[in-house]
Amino acid sequence: MTFIDRLRQRWQSANSLLCVGLDPDPARFPEHYAGDEDALFSFCRDIADATAEYACAFKPQIAYFAAHNGGESALQRLIAHINATHPDIPVILDSKRGDIGSTAAQYAVEAFDRFGADAVTLNPYMGYDSAEPFLKRDGRGCVFLCHTSNPGARDFQELLVDGEPLYQHVARTIAQKWNDNGNCALVVGATFPEELGRIRNIVGDMPLLIPGVGAQGGDVAAVVKNGKTADGTGLIINSSRGILYASMGEDFREAAAQAARNLRDEINRHR
Repeated sequence: MTFIDRLRQRWQSANSLLCVGLDPDPARFPEHYAGDEDALFSFCRDIADATAEYACAFKPQIAYFAAHNGGESALQRLIAHINATHPDIPVILDSKRGDIGSTAAQYAVEAFDRFGADAVTLNPYMGYDSAEPFLKRDGRGCVFLCHTSNPGARDFQELLVDGEPLYQHVARTIAQKWNDNGNCALVVGATFPEELGRIRNIVGDMPLLIPGVGAQGGDVAAVVKNGKTADGTGLIINSSRGILYASMGEDFREAAAQAARNLRDEINRHR
């Protein structure tokens, strides 16, 4: 089953468009993990297990692991744990890769073979040959940056090219030229709901990964209104800090689960 198939199935079976972002910051871990030499893995495993019921996907961010000694091993084991314990929930590796073809091929091995992710985030700036090693991986997802959630997104992404903003060229090119295997998705920030609506009109039912809800100030109602497909799905709405650090006490698992449930339910109210 392909990444897109698994995602669509999970939208229905869990009645959820919520993606739980796994961005572990040891400085913010509950005291429960003090002295745990494997805290990166342990914390993320516990959060994943606590929130799985409410998630359509998990999205570990590679920098939060690679910044620490042994972190990449922790990430590898975490994805293996999710694949084994929650096999119906796809994993999106957030690494934003994008390089020349031969290097891109190695990054594809890293994401799909070494780490075992179902999909990976990618930067399309270097063009098709930098994406091809990922696109040809049958069944794996390629989630391309289109209009990101950060304030600086406007610096380049909204520059006019032949009278049209660059991000719209990106959306149209990926939807019409790069998606022959039906394994593409786009990253669109929750903080730009009008642009989200324009992208949805361009790409049809293509899945959209939505960062920026919660700490970055994205509005759930506006995201769902502008980004959902006709059947009320089409979105992978990510939340990281609001779920991971819902409590610093011994109830951190329960608090994370409640935060995930609350956000899932809020999303569903607007569908």
